[in-house]
Amino acid sequence: MNLLICARCGARTDSPVVESGDPVVRCVECGHRQPFLRLPLYCVTGPSGTGKSTVARLLTERLAGRFVLLEQDVLWQAGLRDPADDHRLFRSAWLRLAAMIHQSGRPAVLCGTVVPPEFEPLPERALFPEIRYLALVCDPEVLAERLRSRPAWRGWDEPRIAEMLDYAEWVRSGAAAMDPPVTLVDTTRATVESTAAEVCAWITADAPAAPAREGPPEALPGSPPQPARRS
Repeated sequence: MNLLICARCGARTDSPVVESGDPVVRCVECGHRQPFLRLPLYCVTGPSGTGKSTVARLLTERLAGRFVLLEQDVLWQAGLRDPADDHRLFRSAWLRLAAMIHQSGRPAVLCGTVVPPEFEPLPERALFPEIRYLALVCDPEVLAERLRSRPAWRGWDEPRIAEMLDYAEWVRSGAAAMDPPVTLVDTTRATVESTAAEVCAWITADAPAAPAREGPPEALPGSPPQPARRS
């Protein structure tokens, strides 16, 4: 279900209007009120080389049936790369996709490099009660060596490694002051299995149960009647 398209009149918006109280998206064109599941989004993030993709494989096994694991890079396509606007199209696409997945009743876990300043200001942020962030980090010497050992096609030359080390220090030093704060997990000496267990515990610690729907959209007070279907 695309929450940015009105189910009644078909109007489309890039800035969803979410009413307080019961989670409802209201169409600014016709006033239709569409109830939806407003679940938290979990972001397992961190600099390249800290172990996100490796850990994600184990998380998929451990969280199957309760959460939907997503790898951020699968949408890193030319049409969504807009560096002049801090890759807003790319990030907005992920928030819209996660909100759609939530309508199945399972929270999404997004694995990829993202920090609160890149998600929190977006209009699609209103579709989630909160976004929680956990960043994997490691010592700079270890991070640099991991990046150097990657296949050549990934393009990790020394200037790019230096940029990632600067970014890693920015994440580590600023995590507690971000809004919301970012939880840090150090992978320098930890095994993949122990890291996956720690991340899994963080995700499941207070994960809410999906709220039950109490009827079709047309049953909500103040919602216009649905037009008859045409064959």
